[in-house]
Amino acid sequence: MNRPAPRLPLVDVLRGFAVAQMIVYHFIYDLNYFGWVTLRMLSDQPWVGWRAGIVTQFLLLVGVGLVLRTSFKPGLADFWRRWAQIAGAALLVSVGSAAVFGPRFIWFGILHFVAAALVLARPLVRLGPWNALLGIAVIALGLLYSHPIFNETPANIIGLVTRKPKTEDYVPLLPWFGVVLIGAGLAAIWQRRGWSVVPALRRLNDKPPQLLLFLGTWALSVYLLHQPILMGVLWLARRMGL
Repeated sequence: MNRPAPRLPLVDVLRGFAVAQMIVYHFIYDLNYFGWVTLRMLSDQPWVGWRAGIVTQFLLLVGVGLVLRTSFKPGLADFWRRWAQIAGAALLVSVGSAAVFGPRFIWFGILHFVAAALVLARPLVRLGPWNALLGIAVIALGLLYSHPIFNETPANIIGLVTRKPKTEDYVPLLPWFGVVLIGAGLAAIWQRRGWSVVPALRRLNDKPPQLLLFLGTWALSVYLLHQPILMGVLWLARRMGL
């Protein structure tokens, strides 16, 4: 029987921490877009590394969340309902970014990736902790091998490119699917321990910071709304001559 999936505050707080970093990153990105600062955030450090760190946190938790949700709600109806929300949000991102960035619109960003990764990862949940090893292999393949044949659309969805496509957000299946699998493998180990929280993190789980808890619980909504709000405020400030 399906049981209500518990909201583990620790997972929401960790997701909220990633969301908070994303908001700060995008605020700096928007300052750069409107000309208040001059940065090469898509090519220079520490910006590239910070973005990779934020994406890694999100995708590890995608794997954890998939195992957590599947263990309490194994039915496909629940899975596809959540998938449809994410896929719909990805479509909104594509439409909105096309209006703002034109030809550099986001056609396979993090939400597009998550929608694809969930479909690929769900049958693999049954592998349990072995997903972690599989994930390491996938990351190694994505980082160590590339070929020009993967440079053109739609093959560049896979990754393995020798040049990055011209888009404002690009999260290919390789190597990033490996991060999701590692998260699923770690979650399988956690599941075998009854989802118990280790003493070092128990306080964070029992008395979570409310802002991070909110951001993590409503991560998809925050993701969709924060950029229009940030860019709208900065656009208005620019129009006012600030």
